[in-house]
Amino acid sequence: MADYDLETLSFEKAIEFYRDNVGAVLAADAKANSIKVLLKRGIFAEFLQDDWSYHDLIEKLWYHRNNSEAIVEDYRVFIPTSGKFLDKYSRCVNLMIGDVIHVTQFVVYPIGEEQYLFFLDELDKSFYSKEDLTGKKPEPVQSNYLFSMYMDIVRDTTSSINVTEISDEVMNQQLKYSEWRMMIVNMIAKEYQAQFLDETDPATLKKKYAPGQTSSFDCMMMNLDGVFIWVKLIFSRAETNNDDDYRFVFMVKNIHEDAVELRETLKKYEQLASVDSLTSVYNHGRIETELNNAIVERSKNDTRISLMMLDIDFFKKINDDFGHSAGDACLVSFTNVIKEGLASRNAVLGRWGGEEFAVVCYETSIEEATELAEQLRKKVEAHEFDKTGHLTCSIGITEVTADDEFEKAFGRMDSALYRAKSDGRNNVKTGV
Repeated sequence: MADYDLETLSFEKAIEFYRDNVGAVLAADAKANSIKVLLKRGIFAEFLQDDWSYHDLIEKLWYHRNNSEAIVEDYRVFIPTSGKFLDKYSRCVNLMIGDVIHVTQFVVYPIGEEQYLFFLDELDKSFYSKEDLTGKKPEPVQSNYLFSMYMDIVRDTTSSINVTEISDEVMNQQLKYSEWRMMIVNMIAKEYQAQFLDETDPATLKKKYAPGQTSSFDCMMMNLDGVFIWVKLIFSRAETNNDDDYRFVFMVKNIHEDAVELRETLKKYEQLASVDSLTSVYNHGRIETELNNAIVERSKNDTRISLMMLDIDFFKKINDDFGHSAGDACLVSFTNVIKEGLASRNAVLGRWGGEEFAVVCYETSIEEATELAEQLRKKVEAHEFDKTGHLTCSIGITEVTADDEFEKAFGRMDSALYRAKSDGRNNVKTGV
């Protein structure tokens, strides 16, 4: 200001000074989705492109992270609703120009119906970097709470929208609650979309929440990188004296790491509860569930499914002659032989109990199951077991019918196994 005397400085000279120093000025028409660059200098000469649409401008100014990385395509659906301004508006953003981040302030003045003037200026980055460090939220808060907003389901409005991944500041959004709900559902994983629509339905919110009440549910939601992560959706109804006041705070909390760890732990326990500790195949309870599920599946479609029960011949003699440790080793080896024989098949193996094993053979007719059983029987007969030498097994099979119940199908298979053992063992019998 060395060339200006405050005593003689006029409004016209102040405007002249601003004109000579402002970084960029442009006019925008939101309805026509167009912009006109009126002035650009310095970094903005490189940044602003004459062929940009208005939505391009809003995306560059708004829809990127603090490190200026772009957000995923799906979230750009909100760009049009972010480009409507009801009054003067100002905000600081980080713009990536070349390989350098520039701290920029933009000011918006409405000049007509959805028509605006934008003024852009670069700020002192070193000063704002220091300010950012002192005012920055703790990392756990930044990473945990991804989104928040205030909503009034009676007036069908949203306000105070904050997307922490983009900025700590409240975003400019002119968006009805009903519009937001039908837009954001597309960012929810498909298997949770029906639940989301139910939980966010105004009728559900009115019925479910008393004033001051908070509730939540977990689901998978797409983040700004386009990756689905586990989140907790939290709803809290504002506590007022008016029972007809339905205003809510809505928040999205990132619980991905904890949720993944929990599910991995549960999976381990599920495995422990489902697997036979000796042979490492399904235990009795889990293979029985598989048998039941196969019968239910057959009743619903035309997929051919066969069941198989295998029994090691004269297993008691193995324990009596060689001891239980040799018997256990025999069971493990027998299981490995059968698993190898089923490797190319859509089949599930489990230990029914003792020396008996059950197999569910999906996409397998009784003829195919008979051929497979013979192959398994021969593999067992040819295998050299440690200490016990050669062993044999008896096998009973049946095919599941559309009107089967568990007892009927299992009874046919069990009867077939009994006949295989009664007829001299080391053979395959079919139960029909």
